[in-house]
Amino acid sequence: MGGPEIDHLIALLAKLPGMGPRSARRAALKMLQQPEARMLPLASALAEAARAVKVCADCGNLDSRDPCSVCIDQHRDRSVLCVVEGVGDLWALERAMVHHGLYHVLGGTLSALSGVGPEDLNVQTLLARIAEGEVREVILALGATVDGATTAHWLTDLLRPTGVAITRVGQGVPIGGALDVLDDGTLAAALRSRRSA
Repeated sequence: MGGPEIDHLIALLAKLPGMGPRSARRAALKMLQQPEARMLPLASALAEAARAVKVCADCGNLDSRDPCSVCIDQHRDRSVLCVVEGVGDLWALERAMVHHGLYHVLGGTLSALSGVGPEDLNVQTLLARIAEGEVREVILALGATVDGATTAHWLTDLLRPTGVAITRVGQGVPIGGALDVLDDGTLAAALRSRRSA
């Protein structure tokens, strides 16, 4: 088509979520038609993000600082901890502006088919945060999938002896739905209607 460099660019773009080979070709073409305006700033931003962004040691969020901007925000309710599967879910809840406490990113859900067990999840940090004594409620904001439900039940059993209130997101999250693709109103309704686990 246009040389190995273009083919390589298209192949890399096609690996991004929501991008197939056709979308990747269109994106590559747009960037290549105006490299100074589109491609070079993108390359610079990618390099800067790769250098600066790190995982928050407290919650698992991605940010240019550690602890992240959410964890250091003194206006947040430190007694409420919202447990999410991934950073995309945290960002979705932040975008909806419905949770004013802190977060904890598990880094996945239990899945026998995918070989994900308890040791693969960020649970020890969660237990340590609860042991500090400031957390009074843990919201399990996991997707309404089989793996999400399995993980929520497992976490409920694990956390019950700590004495913290354990709630789950309620109506609004459809069965099979992932939090990071829901609209803000649905996320707000789901968080407001949480119930005991």
